[in-house]
Amino acid sequence: MDRPVESREELLTLVRGYRISQAIYVATRLGIPDLLADGPREIDELAHATGSHPPSLRRVLRFLAGVGVLDNVGPDRFALTPVAAALRTGVPGSLRPSVLLWLDESHWRPWGHLLHTVRTGETAFHHAHGTGVFDYLAGHPEVAALSTAAMSGNSPAHARLVAAAYDFSRMSLVVDVGGGRGRLLATILERYPRLRGILFDQPHVIEDARQIIDAAGVGDRCELVGGSFFDAVPAGGDAYILRNIIHDWEDDQAVAILTNCRRAMATGARVVLVELYLAADPQAALPALYSDLEMLVTVGGRERTTDEHATLLARGGLRLAQTIALGRVEEAMGYHLIEAQPV
Repeated sequence: MDRPVESREELLTLVRGYRISQAIYVATRLGIPDLLADGPREIDELAHATGSHPPSLRRVLRFLAGVGVLDNVGPDRFALTPVAAALRTGVPGSLRPSVLLWLDESHWRPWGHLLHTVRTGETAFHHAHGTGVFDYLAGHPEVAALSTAAMSGNSPAHARLVAAAYDFSRMSLVVDVGGGRGRLLATILERYPRLRGILFDQPHVIEDARQIIDAAGVGDRCELVGGSFFDAVPAGGDAYILRNIIHDWEDDQAVAILTNCRRAMATGARVVLVELYLAADPQAALPALYSDLEMLVTVGGRERTTDEHATLLARGGLRLAQTIALGRVEEAMGYHLIEAQPV
């Protein structure tokens, strides 16, 4: 929000927000936005197509129309609003993967343990599931697939912003540390045809990366290397880029990752972090504040201010050289590039 909550009704809307979230999840999980893509449909038709109980489905869709997500265009007849089109499968910038992940029971339940985290410091996800999020994903491939899809949703547009914001032209080799399926690295290599790359992540993570790398036409310039950034990272890179990595970890673990990057760097190399910027103004920092609470609940990490990033970098043998805002466009969502060089 860009202003304080001013009324009791506004406060109640925030308190009751979980009801809206779950109704959106149900509609999305059932594929209602996809079924409405070609125009309005009757409730009985929607219930039959989704295997749902018609009276119950009617009440959920009626509620979503009441809050403006759907449009009730006639008795028991519903249509898609322009904003709800983002819940469809496969559309550019689709929110469907994020909705299915964030509101899946595996992700939803830990938020009920936030009070435990505040009282004890233990991660809510671990308290709810008895294991950490990364181990949980390794043992639940269906949830891991949701996580991968959610992270990939806005990845192409965000990757283009990163590739355009930083000048890699003077470099020969860039190492994407914890680079996942390789969307960011592929985008950078596309933009810089003389650049070579190494995609570094856990072996089971990079299994699916070759398809993205080859589809971008950069397979001959990109090596896939499996491993853990807590052990070591590939040596000799001119740039080590870490997107949404450091915020997953508490300070000591983050320093260990940065230290391994420092040890591997070629002369004159740089570390480039892509992270949310936690501004002093709570309103300006709202995207980062959302993510910061997510880190508190799920992995035990945190978002950080520029000074806090500088302190981490110094502990890892690096000096903050500059920060670059990715811009004010929607895809940037408060992200900055943080460039660091060896001390």
